[in-house]
Amino acid sequence: MWKKTLSLAAWAALVVACGGNPEPPEPLPQQGDDDGLPRTETTDRTFDAGGAEMDDAARSEAVRRATEDLTAPVHFGYDQFSIEQEARDLLRRKADVLRASPPVRLRIEGHADERGSIEYNLALGLRRATAARDFLTNFGVEASRLEVVSFGEEQPADPGRDEAAYARNRRAEFAVTAGSDAIRPPGSP
Repeated sequence: MWKKTLSLAAWAALVVACGGNPEPPEPLPQQGDDDGLPRTETTDRTFDAGGAEMDDAARSEAVRRATEDLTAPVHFGYDQFSIEQEARDLLRRKADVLRASPPVRLRIEGHADERGSIEYNLALGLRRATAARDFLTNFGVEASRLEVVSFGEEQPADPGRDEAAYARNRRAEFAVTAGSDAIRPPGSP
Protein backbone atom coordinates (compact mmCIF):
# COMPACT_ATOMS: atom_id res chain seq x y z
CA MET A 1 0.00 0.00 0.00
CA TRP A 2 2.77 2.43 0.89
CA LYS A 3 4.46 1.76 -2.48
CA LYS A 4 1.33 2.81 -4.31
CA THR A 5 1.06 5.99 -2.21
CA LEU A 6 4.75 6.74 -2.81
CA SER A 7 4.31 6.22 -6.56
CA LEU A 8 1.33 8.59 -6.66
CA ALA A 9 3.27 11.19 -4.67
CA ALA A 10 6.24 10.94 -7.03
CA TRP A 11 3.96 11.29 -10.04
CA ALA A 12 2.26 14.35 -8.52
CA ALA A 13 5.68 15.93 -7.78
CA LEU A 14 6.72 15.35 -11.39
CA VAL A 15 3.55 17.00 -12.68
CA VAL A 16 4.09 20.05 -10.46
CA ALA A 17 7.79 20.26 -11.43
CA CYS A 18 6.97 20.15 -15.14
CA GLY A 19 4.53 22.99 -14.70
CA GLY A 20 1.17 21.76 -15.70
CA ASN A 21 -1.20 18.99 -16.44
CA PRO A 22 0.31 15.91 -18.01
CA GLU A 23 -0.92 14.72 -21.37
CA PRO A 24 -3.50 11.99 -20.93
CA PRO A 25 -2.23 8.63 -22.04
CA GLU A 26 -3.22 7.36 -25.48
CA PRO A 27 -6.17 5.00 -25.22
CA LEU A 28 -5.41 1.39 -25.94
CA PRO A 29 -6.70 0.21 -29.30
CA GLN A 30 -10.06 -1.51 -29.11
CA GLN A 31 -10.96 -4.70 -30.92
CA GLY A 32 -11.49 -3.81 -34.55
CA ASP A 33 -9.27 -0.70 -34.48
CA ASP A 34 -6.80 -0.54 -37.31
CA ASP A 35 -3.73 -0.58 -35.10
CA GLY A 36 -1.56 -2.47 -37.55
CA LEU A 37 -1.34 -5.50 -35.25
CA PRO A 38 -2.11 -8.91 -36.71
CA ARG A 39 -5.43 -10.34 -35.59
CA THR A 40 -5.74 -13.90 -34.44
CA GLU A 41 -9.01 -15.64 -35.04
CA THR A 42 -10.39 -18.01 -32.48
CA THR A 43 -11.32 -20.92 -34.67
CA ASP A 44 -12.11 -24.50 -33.94
CA ARG A 45 -8.91 -26.15 -35.12
CA THR A 46 -8.53 -29.86 -35.66
CA PHE A 47 -5.43 -31.78 -36.64
CA ASP A 48 -5.05 -35.16 -38.30
CA ALA A 49 -2.92 -37.96 -36.87
CA GLY A 50 0.15 -36.55 -38.65
CA GLY A 51 -0.30 -33.12 -37.04
CA ALA A 52 -1.55 -31.31 -40.18
CA GLU A 53 -4.46 -28.92 -39.73
CA MET A 54 -7.70 -30.20 -41.29
CA ASP A 55 -10.01 -28.23 -43.56
CA ASP A 56 -13.72 -27.90 -42.72
CA ALA A 57 -14.77 -31.02 -44.65
CA ALA A 58 -12.06 -33.18 -43.09
CA ARG A 59 -12.84 -31.76 -39.64
CA SER A 60 -16.56 -32.55 -40.09
CA GLU A 61 -15.72 -36.10 -41.15
CA ALA A 62 -13.37 -36.55 -38.17
CA VAL A 63 -16.07 -35.32 -35.77
CA ARG A 64 -18.61 -37.64 -37.42
CA ARG A 65 -16.28 -40.64 -36.95
CA ALA A 66 -15.55 -39.62 -33.35
CA THR A 67 -19.29 -39.38 -32.63
CA GLU A 68 -19.86 -42.75 -34.28
CA ASP A 69 -17.12 -44.35 -32.16
CA LEU A 70 -18.53 -42.72 -29.03
CA THR A 71 -22.06 -44.04 -29.56
CA ALA A 72 -21.30 -47.48 -31.05
CA PRO A 73 -22.49 -50.39 -28.87
CA VAL A 74 -20.17 -52.93 -27.28
CA HIS A 75 -21.28 -56.57 -27.39
CA PHE A 76 -20.78 -59.36 -24.86
CA GLY A 77 -20.77 -63.13 -24.86
CA TYR A 78 -23.60 -65.25 -23.50
CA ASP A 79 -23.95 -64.79 -19.74
CA GLN A 80 -20.74 -62.68 -19.74
CA PHE A 81 -19.73 -59.19 -18.75
CA SER A 82 -16.03 -59.51 -19.52
CA ILE A 83 -14.77 -57.28 -22.30
CA GLU A 84 -13.46 -59.12 -25.35
CA GLN A 85 -10.77 -57.84 -27.75
CA GLU A 86 -13.10 -56.24 -30.31
CA ALA A 87 -14.87 -54.38 -27.51
CA ARG A 88 -11.52 -53.32 -26.00
CA ASP A 89 -10.48 -51.72 -29.29
CA LEU A 90 -13.75 -49.79 -29.51
CA LEU A 91 -13.62 -48.73 -25.85
CA ARG A 92 -10.06 -47.43 -26.33
CA ARG A 93 -11.28 -45.27 -29.22
CA LYS A 94 -14.14 -44.06 -27.01
CA ALA A 95 -11.64 -43.15 -24.27
CA ASP A 96 -9.51 -41.23 -26.79
CA VAL A 97 -12.53 -39.20 -27.92
CA LEU A 98 -13.64 -38.55 -24.33
CA ARG A 99 -10.18 -37.35 -23.29
CA ALA A 100 -10.18 -34.95 -26.28
CA SER A 101 -13.72 -33.76 -25.41
CA PRO A 102 -13.84 -32.89 -21.68
CA PRO A 103 -17.42 -31.48 -21.65
CA VAL A 104 -18.89 -34.72 -23.03
CA ARG A 105 -20.78 -37.00 -20.66
CA LEU A 106 -22.12 -40.47 -21.43
CA ARG A 107 -24.81 -42.75 -20.15
CA ILE A 108 -23.78 -46.40 -20.48
CA GLU A 109 -26.83 -48.62 -20.79
CA GLY A 110 -26.46 -52.34 -20.06
CA HIS A 111 -28.68 -54.83 -21.89
CA ALA A 112 -29.24 -58.59 -21.91
CA ASP A 113 -31.07 -61.06 -24.11
CA GLU A 114 -34.38 -62.48 -22.94
CA ARG A 115 -32.99 -65.69 -21.48
CA GLY A 116 -32.91 -65.61 -17.68
CA SER A 117 -35.13 -63.97 -15.10
CA ILE A 118 -35.92 -60.27 -15.18
CA GLU A 119 -33.88 -59.71 -12.01
CA TYR A 120 -30.92 -61.69 -13.33
CA ASN A 121 -30.91 -59.79 -16.64
CA LEU A 122 -31.12 -56.42 -14.87
CA ALA A 123 -28.10 -57.38 -12.76
CA LEU A 124 -26.23 -58.69 -15.81
CA GLY A 125 -26.97 -55.48 -17.74
CA LEU A 126 -25.63 -53.44 -14.82
CA ARG A 127 -22.45 -55.54 -14.68
CA ARG A 128 -21.94 -54.98 -18.42
CA ALA A 129 -22.42 -51.22 -18.15
CA THR A 130 -20.14 -51.09 -15.11
CA ALA A 131 -17.44 -53.13 -16.89
CA ALA A 132 -17.50 -50.65 -19.80
CA ARG A 133 -17.34 -47.69 -17.40
CA ASP A 134 -14.44 -49.23 -15.48
CA PHE A 135 -12.55 -49.84 -18.71
CA LEU A 136 -12.97 -46.18 -19.72
CA THR A 137 -11.89 -44.89 -16.31
CA ASN A 138 -8.78 -47.10 -16.49
CA PHE A 139 -7.93 -45.22 -19.69
CA GLY A 140 -8.15 -41.78 -18.09
CA VAL A 141 -11.83 -40.84 -18.34
CA GLU A 142 -13.24 -39.35 -15.13
CA ALA A 143 -15.93 -41.57 -13.62
CA SER A 144 -18.05 -38.48 -12.88
CA ARG A 145 -18.62 -38.12 -16.65
CA LEU A 146 -20.07 -41.62 -16.96
CA GLU A 147 -23.49 -42.76 -15.74
CA VAL A 148 -24.46 -46.44 -15.74
CA VAL A 149 -27.96 -47.91 -15.98
CA SER A 150 -29.39 -51.31 -16.78
CA PHE A 151 -32.37 -52.12 -18.93
CA GLY A 152 -31.92 -55.88 -18.69
CA GLU A 153 -33.99 -57.53 -21.41
CA GLU A 154 -36.55 -54.71 -21.67
CA GLN A 155 -35.13 -52.91 -24.73
CA PRO A 156 -33.96 -55.50 -27.25
CA ALA A 157 -32.01 -54.26 -30.27
CA ASP A 158 -33.41 -57.23 -32.21
CA PRO A 159 -36.80 -58.77 -31.38
CA GLY A 160 -35.84 -62.10 -32.94
CA ARG A 161 -35.58 -65.33 -30.95
CA ASP A 162 -32.50 -66.91 -32.44
CA GLU A 163 -28.82 -66.84 -31.50
CA ALA A 164 -28.02 -63.96 -33.89
CA ALA A 165 -30.74 -61.80 -32.29
CA TYR A 166 -29.63 -62.76 -28.79
CA ALA A 167 -26.03 -61.80 -29.66
CA ARG A 168 -27.16 -58.31 -30.82
CA ASN A 169 -29.12 -57.86 -27.58
CA ARG A 170 -26.17 -58.65 -25.26
CA ARG A 171 -24.66 -55.18 -25.28
CA ALA A 172 -23.80 -51.90 -23.65
CA GLU A 173 -25.05 -48.82 -25.48
CA PHE A 174 -23.62 -45.33 -25.12
CA ALA A 175 -25.71 -42.16 -25.18
CA VAL A 176 -24.24 -38.66 -25.07
CA THR A 177 -26.03 -36.83 -22.25
CA ALA A 178 -24.05 -33.55 -22.31
CA GLY A 179 -21.56 -31.80 -24.51
CA SER A 180 -22.58 -33.26 -27.87
CA ASP A 181 -21.50 -30.03 -29.55
CA ALA A 182 -18.04 -30.40 -27.96
CA ILE A 183 -17.15 -33.80 -29.43
CA ARG A 184 -13.62 -33.63 -30.81
CA PRO A 185 -11.54 -36.30 -32.50
CA PRO A 186 -8.40 -37.42 -30.67
CA GLY A 187 -5.46 -35.08 -31.26
CA SER A 188 -7.58 -31.92 -31.32
CA PRO A 189 -6.35 -28.97 -29.29
